[in-house]
Amino acid sequence: MKYTHVIIDHVGGPDVLHMQEDEVPEPKTGEVRIEILAADVSFSTVLMQHGQYPGAPAVPFTPGYDLVGRVDKIGSQVSGIEHGHLVAALTVFGSYSQYICLPAHELVALPAGIDPAEAVCLVLSYVTAYQMLHRMAHVKSGERILVHGAAGGVGTALLQLGVLAHVEMYGTVSQGKHKLVADLGAIPIDYKTEDFVKRILTLTGDGVDVVFDPIGGTHLNQSFQTLRKGGRLVAYGFFSVREHDGNPLLSIVWQSIRLMVWSLSLAGKKGMFYSITGFKKKHPEWFRQDLSTLFDLLVQGKIKPVITRRFPLTEVVAAHKLLEDGDVEGKLVLLPHS
Repeated sequence: MKYTHVIIDHVGGPDVLHMQEDEVPEPKTGEVRIEILAADVSFSTVLMQHGQYPGAPAVPFTPGYDLVGRVDKIGSQVSGIEHGHLVAALTVFGSYSQYICLPAHELVALPAGIDPAEAVCLVLSYVTAYQMLHRMAHVKSGERILVHGAAGGVGTALLQLGVLAHVEMYGTVSQGKHKLVADLGAIPIDYKTEDFVKRILTLTGDGVDVVFDPIGGTHLNQSFQTLRKGGRLVAYGFFSVREHDGNPLLSIVWQSIRLMVWSLSLAGKKGMFYSITGFKKKHPEWFRQDLSTLFDLLVQGKIKPVITRRFPLTEVVAAHKLLEDGDVEGKLVLLPHS
């Protein structure tokens, strides 16, 4: 049986993504074959496409950071999983495909009745937001947080989870996305026309308790200035690398050193760097626990991912172009079998 998947055989713009047909893979010992129902379009995958993501596989490879799918075939020495079960996984690459084989221990079961497109939004963006809020920053009710990129996938997740944590929220965003951010419970700040440091100090008097910064680079300096005494800066990306065509590995090293130095200073403030893959490797049980918690919140209607558009897999180039243009609120999702 044949299946279709996306291949990147050289780095560059969205047009390097193309479709390829091959024989459906067979699960090895301890593996499960998944029929992929939904895959997330993430900025991390865009960086891989451009050759700017540390640890990305060598070309050619199939991109795709996460998935939700149906168990299609079970390899030997696998227990506790049945044919037809809905599961989720953080793949890092490989999910822009109709089928994939994964180790059974990497799969997290879904509750019944969840929309696969909404569920896949939780795997990367919401787990990132949840772990930064609760396992790194340890936010407390009544604290103030500043979310950069507040209308994006992780940004909207942070705001929705911030409401549940009863924190006071501010978000930097372009003018056209102010309504979304306000509707999600935050005070929007136009980063294009306002000095967000001055604006935060004007609004709060002495700053915020936590900043979540996916920009990196010199932007961290400004974020640090918005913190009140005892505040925490959580850096979790390097968007500035894409803007300035820099070296992502050097950017991460430099950011980590900078955050460490700040944490050792006498300012009473702390800086830290979050990586979902690093966190998952160190605490694999946390990833499973936190994703299961988020699935429960989705079932209860306490969170609801903002999805701008759902694309068939064959329109992956259009999806990446839309994300790179920056005109996306929340998430874009690929549906490999539509």
